[in-house]
Amino acid sequence: MSDVQEKIKKVKKEIEDLKEKIKKKRDEMRDTTLKQYVEKEDIGLPARGEKMKMRRTLKGHLAKIYAMHWAEDKIHLVSASQDGKLLVWDALTTNKVHAIPLRSSWVMTCAYSPSGGFVACGGLDNICSVYNLRSRDNPIRVCRELNAHTGYLSCCRFLNDKQIVTSSGDMTCMLWDIEAGTKVTEFNDHNGDVMSVSVSPDKKCFISGACDATAKLWDIRTGKCQQTFHGHESDINAVQYFPSGYAFGTGSDDASCRLFDLRADVQLVQYTHDNILCGITSVAFSISGRYLFAGYDDFTCNVWDTLKGERVHTLEGHDNRVSCLGVSSDGNALCTGSWDSTLRVWA
Repeated sequence: MSDVQEKIKKVKKEIEDLKEKIKKKRDEMRDTTLKQYVEKEDIGLPARGEKMKMRRTLKGHLAKIYAMHWAEDKIHLVSASQDGKLLVWDALTTNKVHAIPLRSSWVMTCAYSPSGGFVACGGLDNICSVYNLRSRDNPIRVCRELNAHTGYLSCCRFLNDKQIVTSSGDMTCMLWDIEAGTKVTEFNDHNGDVMSVSVSPDKKCFISGACDATAKLWDIRTGKCQQTFHGHESDINAVQYFPSGYAFGTGSDDASCRLFDLRADVQLVQYTHDNILCGITSVAFSISGRYLFAGYDDFTCNVWDTLKGERVHTLEGHDNRVSCLGVSSDGNALCTGSWDSTLRVWA
């Protein structure tokens, strides 16, 4: 037995030595940082950015809002609250288009399909429930229940009307065939609850962030983990692809957001401030990628200059934790959702 333990100890040391060598090699090849390059080139900010104002307040939920997601049509969005309702909104008029009663009120995530025909949600029931918005039922009833996770459902994102990716507290992600109601692929490599997923613009890959403080890139076609990104010191609560698809942002309980480059396999920027001591719940990029929006436990949404790593603006207005946020597909609006039971649209 002691012989086996010695071998394990030896292998662990070899792994650490290899990691150190890789890190050293990377540092040798890195001729500059993004911040240094930006300062040298003197890249200024666009004129816009600091003038975002609250344009709409969406009231209707009776309890904490945990998730929201924009539709591709730039007008509608779906929100999930622990009042046991999934609400579909017209963000322009603030009208509610659908009010869907949920079997379980302990909801943690929701998603809008790219076609605008379906919404999905899930939470402590471990099930991803899919609803057809074109259904004639009133109220709309669940059309598929995707049940294979053994832990809570933390995030779900549609690839199309027939496929959806989910992440869970059981440390896995899954790809589902919605029509058949079956699991197609299981993505298994994290050592902690998976909290968030973001699908690449070409729908071939996705990023996951987890409580093991790592983010991973997965190939949907092979089911294999392609890259693992370290750097955070606590749970990663949110991940979001950069608009180009060549980078992604993360938000963590360590009070920092970070930008990682997929091709260089490195962390590019860290977004922190001495005054910020609380965790980040959600992240999103502006359509150009120049701004990173992050929702915080201290009731605010901070706007960061993606290149310089500096805080540009703070959006204030919520009376409780900002639990979710998202940018509309045309980039013209930001929506924040909060535990104060309201959604606010900024532009």
